[in-house]
Amino acid sequence: MKTIKLLSVFALVATLFTSCYTEVIVEDPIVATPAPGLTLNQLLNTHELWYVDINETLGSGETPFLQIAFTMSFRNGTLYANNNLVGIGSQGNGYGIPVGNYNAYDMILDINHDIDGYETFDVYQIDSNTIELYNPYNDTSYFLNGYQRSNFDYDFVFYDNIHYFMQEYEAWEKTYTSEYGVINEFDNENFLQFLSGGNDSTFRSSQDAIGTHPDDLFWDYTGIYGVNNVPGNMYLKTLTLDYDFFDNEFFELSVIDDETVELLHPLSGTVYEFRGRGYIQYLKTGTTIDKSKSSALKKRKQRSAKKENPRENTRNK
Repeated sequence: MKTIKLLSVFALVATLFTSCYTEVIVEDPIVATPAPGLTLNQLLNTHELWYVDINETLGSGETPFLQIAFTMSFRNGTLYANNNLVGIGSQGNGYGIPVGNYNAYDMILDINHDIDGYETFDVYQIDSNTIELYNPYNDTSYFLNGYQRSNFDYDFVFYDNIHYFMQEYEAWEKTYTSEYGVINEFDNENFLQFLSGGNDSTFRSSQDAIGTHPDDLFWDYTGIYGVNNVPGNMYLKTLTLDYDFFDNEFFELSVIDDETVELLHPLSGTVYEFRGRGYIQYLKTGTTIDKSKSSALKKRKQRSAKKENPRENTRNK
């Protein structure tokens, strides 16, 4: 971090009755500390969940396990994270899964992630429920907002990030088509896949027979997709699939449960249901528990361009 020299001049200026005396004191930088009486470890435990506000990230670097996590929890030396939207709120009693170990001392947090390895952070307390984790080795800060499990809005996080939910299965298999509705081209599509990674808006579709194993699917088409909000209704989204050969397909997207979605095709009036096949439990960017999975490289991305971090590493200066 950039050392800021605070120059305070303590001057005792003599009056007519005293002599003139001036003392100059150069103070060390002011470092954010926990609330009085709290150690860093206690500060981390004031909240059960720390939501990673990815849109507030400062700096051009990335720390993989923070980039992918929705929440982090610090419990007796074990680091927990909610990396998936499937099961969020119930997995690990709301904490998520254990992803590594940590050690907190002074205002330094050392983390040994199960896959990403060792990272160290300078910790700053911004306010009573916000902390900053500054990684001096990539000059990037992540901001975490504290909550208790009882007042954390898991539903909001789920629906606000529905784009990632669609990526958490290897394939979505059509399990229902309504008897009503006009016959249309999409009736022939039996599987969908939403890829993550460098191009975070790519989908694939297949007309293979229902019941085909995801590993055996032949993907007939690859295109671009988008998920958008419906004003005034947090639980309803729109899904657009860009099929060049028969124009875009537009749907109203509703989530039935953690592995089933409903697609209403307004143009034809047909309702479809798709069920997720091949759940991907993410541990880090670019890796899943089952490395044969094809939907790798999932990570959360800022909705706006990254901002530069004003901090510079001075830990070793």
